[in-house]
Amino acid sequence: MKLITIGDNVVDCYLDQHNYYPGGNCVNVAVNAKRNGASEVSYIGIFGNDEQAEHIKYVLRQEGVDYQYSRDVIGITGQPQVTLTEDHDRVFVGGPKNTVQHKFKIQLIQEELDYIKNFDLSHVSCYSSMESELAKLSKEAKVSYDFSNRKDLPYIESISPYISYAFFSAAELSDEELEKFINDLRSFQFEIIGLTRGGKPAIFIKNGEMYEQKLKKIDVVDTMGAGDSLIAGFLTAYMNGDEIEAAIEKGTKSAEKTCQEYGGFGYPKEMQKV
Repeated sequence: MKLITIGDNVVDCYLDQHNYYPGGNCVNVAVNAKRNGASEVSYIGIFGNDEQAEHIKYVLRQEGVDYQYSRDVIGITGQPQVTLTEDHDRVFVGGPKNTVQHKFKIQLIQEELDYIKNFDLSHVSCYSSMESELAKLSKEAKVSYDFSNRKDLPYIESISPYISYAFFSAAELSDEELEKFINDLRSFQFEIIGLTRGGKPAIFIKNGEMYEQKLKKIDVVDTMGAGDSLIAGFLTAYMNGDEIEAAIEKGTKSAEKTCQEYGGFGYPKEMQKV
């Protein structure tokens, strides 16, 4: 299984620890896919020219994720600030808005599209600002897309023709709201739909059939990146030929590991005092 992720990179700044950790949906999925056995993983993103960006690059090299087609620009890396609740759940409490992620977007050129053809799957998130590129991206490789909390149907409809695997965060929905949302999604031609629900079992849908994640009790340190890790483990197994139930199980094990360390996948670095 060969995966390329295209989009966001940030460092999550843990105010209680005075450490930051590499992250962002696309970086988290890339690293966790490699850890879950993907034979080749690449990442295309936009890097600032600060120490945070250098740390992310260092981590990607350590994890065997290629980033040769990424952009280097002048500006600061996204630095969302994070605190943890008593239940070890992540809560974002702000961060700078003048980051490279806000200032720039990726426009894929032919050389990159030719490179993407070598991959089985591309993964993008709603934080990647890649909506305008999905049409040409989907011609080169299947597209996995993390909508996160974006559940407005006009937005989904506008990009759904280009997406094979659609993932949503539905933790805040009641059972009735979830049922309605799932019914709304049936009008789109997604091959697979995944809906995470916080501490409740995630739901996957294929060919109209629903599959529920099986959870076991674990000691949770930090939930940061758990959903991204679930996606990475699931996609790696599924694209390698596993049946959907087995792929969900492998995705669950991946998320369990992530919940037992700080950050999306570790690598803390001390925040510099201003």
